[in-house]
This record gives sequence, C-alpha cells and structure tokens, in this order.
Amino acid sequence: MLRHTPRLPEGARDRLRALRRHLPTSVVRQVDRRLGMTPASPTVEELALGLAAPTLPEEPRRLWVAPANFAGQGHAWARAVDAHVPGVGARCMAIEGPLGFPADQVVPDVAYRDIAWQRAQERYVLGSYTHVLAEASRPLFGTLYGRTVASELPVLARADLRVGLIAHGSDLRLPSRHARLFAHSPFQNPADRLTARLERNARAACLLFATFEGPTFVSTPDLLDDAPGARWCPTVVDPTAWASDAPVLEGSRPRIVHIPSKGPLKGSAHIDPVLMALAARGVVDYVRLEGVPHARVREEVRKADVVVDQAVMGLYGVSALEGLAAGRLVLGFVGERVRGRVLATTGHDVPIGEITPETLREVLEQVLDDRVAAQERAARGPAFVREVHDGRLSARVLHGDLTSVGQVPGR
Repeated sequence: MLRHTPRLPEGARDRLRALRRHLPTSVVRQVDRRLGMTPASPTVEELALGLAAPTLPEEPRRLWVAPANFAGQGHAWARAVDAHVPGVGARCMAIEGPLGFPADQVVPDVAYRDIAWQRAQERYVLGSYTHVLAEASRPLFGTLYGRTVASELPVLARADLRVGLIAHGSDLRLPSRHARLFAHSPFQNPADRLTARLERNARAACLLFATFEGPTFVSTPDLLDDAPGARWCPTVVDPTAWASDAPVLEGSRPRIVHIPSKGPLKGSAHIDPVLMALAARGVVDYVRLEGVPHARVREEVRKADVVVDQAVMGLYGVSALEGLAAGRLVLGFVGERVRGRVLATTGHDVPIGEITPETLREVLEQVLDDRVAAQERAARGPAFVREVHDGRLSARVLHGDLTSVGQVPGR
C-alpha cells in the first residue's frame, strides 16, 4: 500500500496497514486509488475469478503453494506432492500472467491488490490449510500486511500453519556475488537499474532465508551459494508432455532454438550473433523467440535439433529441462559448481553441453562435425529428467523438511 510514501518509517507504514485492514472496503478502495496502488477496483468478474478457491484436498495435511508459480513450478510442486506424498494434498495459487501457466487458483492482478480479495484470501488459507510453501518471498495476501511474506509470517504462525520458504532464482540470487563468480555475469555493472533492483531485493531475501527458523528451499543448485542453509528442491518437468519422436541432427540444416525468458539474463547478446552468422551462411536454421505462450515454446522445442539455453548464468533451469525431456541437444553454461552438486546429490551427470560466450561457436561446429556424439548426448536427456526432475525427488525433499510434521491440532 505504501510504496509511494517511501519516507515514512516502517513503524508508521505498519500502523497504516493495520488501519487499512479494518476500514470499510469502499473506503480502502478510494484510498488505494488516491495513493496510486490500484488503477481501478476489480470488476465483478475479476473479483469472482480471484475468489474462485480450489476444491480442498481430502487429506488431513494440506499444503498451500503461492503466489509466484514462475515457469509453472508452484503448480508442478503441488502436483508432485499430490502424487508422491501419502496423506498430504496440495493446491497452488498464482497471479494471472501472459504466459498461461496452469494453477489451481488464478488471480487477476487487480484482484490481488484489492482489499476484498485480500481479506477473503486470508480467511480461506488460514482456515483451510496446515502447511504453506511461500514462493519468492512474495506475500500470500497481496498488500494486506506488507510487500513481502516476511510481514505475514507472524499471522501464519498464530494460525498454527507450518511454513517453508522457496526461492526460484532472481528473487534470491545476489548479483554482486554472481558477478564475482562469473566473468560474463550479466550483473557486472552495479549501477544498472535492473541489477540494482535485483541486488536490493535479493539482499532482503537472503536475510530472510538466513534468519527464518523454518525450512528453506531453492529450486536450482546454484542458489545454495546465496542460501547455504537451504535444501535443493528440484524444478519439475513432465517428461511425457515434452517427449518428441522428431529425429535429432539428421537434416542438412539443424534447427537451433533460443527462447529466453529475459534476454540479458540469458546472455542473448552473446548467443544471437553466433547463431545469426551460422544461419546467414546457410549452415543452420535459427529460431529466436521471447515472451511467447508456453504452448508455443513446447511446439518449437519438440521440433528443434538444438536448444541453446543460456551462456552466462552458471546453472540450468526449466527451459533447459524442457529441451532435455524432448530429447534435444541442450547447450548452456552450467559450470562445475552446479554439476558437482547435482552429481553428489543424485548420482547423475547433467547431460547439457557446456558453453561459454567464447566457446559457443566452436561447440556448435563440433556438433555439426560429429553429429553421432551430439545425438548420444541428446538421448541421455529424457532419462535424466525422469530420474531427477519428474517430481519424485522434489516431493521427497518437501515431505522430509516441511509436510512430514503431523496434522495441526484442531484441524
């Protein structure tokens, strides 16, 4: 509510939020609009959509996953718990976004910021669930208590909910640390506006993770640098949904796909010139898409020969896993730190071809010269996804650290 009044001390903000929680809905909406917090009140249809709560699980322990659902992972973790943890049922919520990832409750942004939705959502979650997995430090109840989940933790504790925190990536990854670790880090300029914002938010998230007394999780192993006390809860990809019988590297001009979620954070400035030059020579066909619906991503990945994920981050995420599940050759800058952590935890090597900005052209030329070796690497992808990222390991991690606690008394 108070992002437009930054000079107010935090104590004053808390008092104003407390007042907001008790004022009539019509008054709060007027004040929110005057402060610029909401451009308009939600329509009847938008509020109804936001208030359409999912059917409650029948199990005695109920896990609520919210509110980020980046790359559909909140939904994937909830389904993994449903499928692999007896006695625990899970549901997830997400703010409506342009990419169309599924969720059990999809809330329009204008409803998420509305006082009527916030009050109803608090009653629903506190009265219906025994466990919460809070994503990306974001608040479960909009701006009702503050701008992060930290302000909601006392409320959840008073309701006897067991809470875990999970980070997805940029919400926790400290740009200054990443810049020290990797020469081509996209965060080398601390004065860059995006870098400065991510640094500020990540510092707050790192502090929250370090001081939180409950279980903490990260979705990719590189984030253990930023939260060494956390557990790795792997991202989840459905192997069958991405399976493809399209041949790999059998045509005269391989189809190479690069579909960055955010070009600067994927090193697209290094990737594009190399692939565009190869395409100009007629050696490959280059498909480059950004910000497209997830269904289009799946269509392009399943008919690709090579997926170039990223070249600067020192990790692998959902996009790379989708390429592996489709049996495509995936190239990316994973780094020895992450490869070592995955091998130590799972016993499996990450079957992604290693690249850097300096080696991308050379690696692609090797792929074109030795297609058999590239095909063999691509063929290892689906099995790796099935063994490490199909949800079973993620469910075991969440159950072991979060949902194994018994049902909350009185529920």
